[in-house]
Amino acid sequence: MDLIPSFAVDHTAIVPGIFISREDVIGKERITTYDIRLKRPNVEPAIDVAAMHTLEHIVATTLRNDAEWKDEIIYWGPMGCLTGFYLILKNARPARAIYPLILKAFRAVKDTEAVPGATPENCGRYLMHDLPMAKWYAAEFVKYLENNADNPKIFEYPKTDRLLTDDGKHFFDS
Repeated sequence: MDLIPSFAVDHTAIVPGIFISREDVIGKERITTYDIRLKRPNVEPAIDVAAMHTLEHIVATTLRNDAEWKDEIIYWGPMGCLTGFYLILKNARPARAIYPLILKAFRAVKDTEAVPGATPENCGRYLMHDLPMAKWYAAEFVKYLENNADNPKIFEYPKTDRLLTDDGKHFFDS
């Protein structure tokens, strides 16, 4: 099997930040998937599941209601490893170009008093939310982004080279 692009990222070198995970053309639309990484994989603890769920609800709602960006938002959702989120947008922009949007969305968490859509009718696990922890993670990420705005590492994916076998296939060490 071919190694998918997100597994070619060097997870031992990635830092929290905003990265382009992949770019696709579907029909006439250019689609960009961004990796919004809040935690260093395999170094920092994963984000608590209930807080992650709450961040998903609040940030998705904020993004989809942003007057400037709402028509470009396709998807916002958590990574399985619980270290960040994927944001899928129409069009292609450098990771640095969506920095203000991400900062604004995570800043909005601070002022949230109730989790949007956290009812049995609107959510498949409506009791699994933790607003105080979501606020803590969001504040931590905002501070990190603000302190590292000029650091190119928070916008550039560290790639890893995989060994090739004699027949040209990728060697997997796990």
